[in-house]
Amino acid sequence: MTTSKKRVRRDALFAHPQDELASFSFDEEVARVFPDMIKRSVPGYSQILGMAGVIARRYVPEGGRIYDLGASLGASTLSVAQQLDHLERVQIHAVDTSEAMNERCRQLLDQELPQREVEIQCADIRTLDYQPCDLILINFTLQFLPLADRQPLLDRLFAALRPGGALLLSEKIHFEDSRQSQLLYELHHDFKRANGYSDMEISQKRTALEDVLRTELASTHLERLEKAGFDFATQWFQYLNFTSFLAIKGGEA
Repeated sequence: MTTSKKRVRRDALFAHPQDELASFSFDEEVARVFPDMIKRSVPGYSQILGMAGVIARRYVPEGGRIYDLGASLGASTLSVAQQLDHLERVQIHAVDTSEAMNERCRQLLDQELPQREVEIQCADIRTLDYQPCDLILINFTLQFLPLADRQPLLDRLFAALRPGGALLLSEKIHFEDSRQSQLLYELHHDFKRANGYSDMEISQKRTALEDVLRTELASTHLERLEKAGFDFATQWFQYLNFTSFLAIKGGEA
């Protein structure tokens, strides 16, 4: 099957001086340029997407269920579905609170996955009624929730997973060592500059995200996973200050 190649809109949301910067939100403007934004802003994003599909192939059986939480435009869902094309009965739930993201997600998945039904839900992942499942993807989503809501959410996700099920959690992090934090912080900005962002764009986006995105230590994430009940969890990927964890319910890796 061939699909038409759609032009990716370039992210220029912060390319002009703004007197007052509103807090960052996943609105229609962001949804319109999101593929370009995340590609140029998040080191290792494509590698995490690729491994999401590989992990799904390992842990999702025939008749299994998957949740993609904070699905945005459905890139993780797409990666997973492509790796599970040998399975006839798989339920995939792509969940996001942004209607703008959901609408574009629906368009993308209708185009790229016409043979696979995906349930797209506009819902708060903290209160969603989870059904028993085999894989949960929560990529760069937990970091936007209040700190107090993170453990209760992971507790609920652990309860929803079937024995042997997997949780893939990806986050931006910070570090205890101030030199390490500063170096990787600066290298991340160098990464953005190398991808065409100006210093003004970097600065204005950082300001917009200040009260929205709260990073934590990698050790905090691992401790939270252990507290939720996972008896196996590992930090399998890191690129600068972006990382990903894999946790298994039941201890079998």
